[in-house]
Amino acid sequence: MIILGLDPSLSCTGWGVVRVEGSRITHIANGQIKTDAKTPLPDRLAYLDTVLAAVIADHAPSQAAVEEVFVNDNPQSTLKLAHARGVALLGCARAGLTVGEYAPRLVKKAIVGTGGAAKEQVQAMLRILLPGAKVAGADAADALAVAICHANHRPLR
Repeated sequence: MIILGLDPSLSCTGWGVVRVEGSRITHIANGQIKTDAKTPLPDRLAYLDTVLAAVIADHAPSQAAVEEVFVNDNPQSTLKLAHARGVALLGCARAGLTVGEYAPRLVKKAIVGTGGAAKEQVQAMLRILLPGAKVAGADAADALAVAICHANHRPLR
């Protein structure tokens, strides 16, 4: 099974693809979709959709996992995150993928063992869980963590 993990954001959406064979999880690919803050919102969302569709076409995942929205102190930031998350969910649904949704604390707990883990702890565990994987950045690391969380929770779903 191939799982696409997504860490949606309007400025930089991370994506990660893993293969699951029994209890073994291997890295396939990861990356980040960055948009220009000076570009109008509809164009940024369209770009995110186009690149995400290409990632799905390139890697042919059978399932997807998307991080849930967390509420920021800034309501505008939360709304922008929700827009990007909506594009991610739509893109996955359009491709016919089953989508799991996970809270950030659950993702951290699945990878590190505690929901309050720092990003650096998640990235350190990813180096152990996916040896040799070259991670494109923090958002891609978060997306790989979401994919692994989905793989680990899949039997429970």
